[in-house]
Amino acid sequence: MIPVFSVVGSKSNVGKTTVLCKIISELRNRGYRVGTIKHDVHGFEIDKPGKDTWLHAEAGANVVSISSPRKMAIIEQVEEEYTLDAVIEKIDNVDIIITEGYKNENKPKLEVFRKEVAEKLHSKDEELFGIITDKTFHKNIPQFDFTEIKEVVDLIEERFLRNKIN
Repeated sequence: MIPVFSVVGSKSNVGKTTVLCKIISELRNRGYRVGTIKHDVHGFEIDKPGKDTWLHAEAGANVVSISSPRKMAIIEQVEEEYTLDAVIEKIDNVDIIITEGYKNENKPKLEVFRKEVAEKLHSKDEELFGIITDKTFHKNIPQFDFTEIKEVVDLIEERFLRNKIN
């Protein structure tokens, strides 16, 4: 089973995407294959009006795929939002999956916290395996400054990837 954890924050603009991108880069530098899942509560458009795949969907295709020598994408029209576990099941050929968001799901969490953006952590202590923050919390949970990405990835390796060969 592919290990999964979530990068979460109590509010927007705490730096989740920036932190996640740095974690991805460091994991890739260490030889790991990384999958990500971004939660979007507002809905999203990934296709471009007028393109062939967009026209396929407009004509009524329930699933549209596009493939090239370097990339592949599948766009599926859904009646209701997939559960996180259902999305995870669609991903393979990676060493780890990291979600951005999904803060209410039952997955281990790395919380990103900035004192000027939020007043308190969103996650319960038992859900957290680490906090990236500019504030000190009196908790028995590893805490990192925003510059300590290598140390964060050391923790991720220890917790989720110790049995993986890269």
